[in-house]
Amino acid sequence: MPKLVVYNAMSLDGYFTDANGDMSWAHKQDPEWQAFVKENASGGGQLLFGRITYELMAGFWSTQAALQSNPVVAERLNALPKFVCSTTLEQAAWNNTTLLKGDLTAEVRKLKQQAGADIVVMGSGSVVAQLAEAGLIDEYQIVLNPLVVGQGRTLFEGVQRKLPMKLAKSRPFANGNVVLFYEPAA
Repeated sequence: MPKLVVYNAMSLDGYFTDANGDMSWAHKQDPEWQAFVKENASGGGQLLFGRITYELMAGFWSTQAALQSNPVVAERLNALPKFVCSTTLEQAAWNNTTLLKGDLTAEVRKLKQQAGADIVVMGSGSVVAQLAEAGLIDEYQIVLNPLVVGQGRTLFEGVQRKLPMKLAKSRPFANGNVVLFYEPAA
């Protein structure tokens, strides 16, 4: 059965987007970081998005500009199986995408019961909060960025209970990013 993994960037003050919904501040271009991103993207897996993140990702990674700027990541993201949770989308046109229109937690429970590679949630703050609240997330990979954005959206907006975590490992980078790998504490 696949694990459900969250991979998200976060500012030092706890936001995954700034007040304008922007997260371009999380994209570093130095060689060490880019090597990590390429290595991370080259693994197997399945992707899970909410509608907004799906539209942003599909709108860029399926383009020729994405293939030119970051071919390894673009090719991988285009090839991987993807799921988008939405009650408003009528179709999901990005290659290898399945539209999930039912109850989010019920749909993800079904996905976790099927054989297959791990499922990674990228972005998709409201999806993360709902799945965290339901206890469905097996691992959190949080990229802590050395930046304060002042205002924005937290990754766990709407979570109503404490979610104790244990640090499984961490990896610092010369650019100041630190990737923190957390698992729910029993």
